[in-house]
Amino acid sequence: MKLIILDRDGVINHDSDAFIKSPEEWVPVSGSLQAIARLNQAGYTVVVATNQSGVGRRLFDMTTLNAIHQKMHQLAQQAGATIDAVFYCPHMADDNCDCRKPRAGMFHEIARRYDVSLKGVPTVGDSLRDLQAGFVAGCRPYLVQTGKGKKTLEKGGLPPGTGVFADLASVVDHLLEHNNSLSGE
Repeated sequence: MKLIILDRDGVINHDSDAFIKSPEEWVPVSGSLQAIARLNQAGYTVVVATNQSGVGRRLFDMTTLNAIHQKMHQLAQQAGATIDAVFYCPHMADDNCDCRKPRAGMFHEIARRYDVSLKGVPTVGDSLRDLQAGFVAGCRPYLVQTGKGKKTLEKGGLPPGTGVFADLASVVDHLLEHNNSLSGE
């Protein structure tokens, strides 16, 4: 199984310091849904792992989060893309849970659910905590410079071997080119 794990806010959709609190506020980053479609066409299972502390902060409820994800799935389908699963942490940082990134709980749950090792599985994020969670779980981290990515890059301290790209479409270009060269195409 070819698996990829994507953060949501700042990678697939535009991020907001005030949180994405409604389906209307969920706007895809240009080219992100088409990039997911290309991953699907190349045989990838696409999974999202996202911190959603707005639920814990009571900025929005689970019904609203589900509506936001429904919009994401609908727009993805319109672009010919499928997001196979969405894993989320609704907790605030103070809750000290295992699922909130930078902890790797969501990644371990993905590995259990799909019965796979995450060793070398690409994970794409725009924040250090996205990359740290994936790295601890054995994933190959990729930083995009959309969302908080440019600030993350400026701060430094990225996990060893982190690939840095302009956006999700650029990461996908790299992965598909690399896969083709590995298979001799």
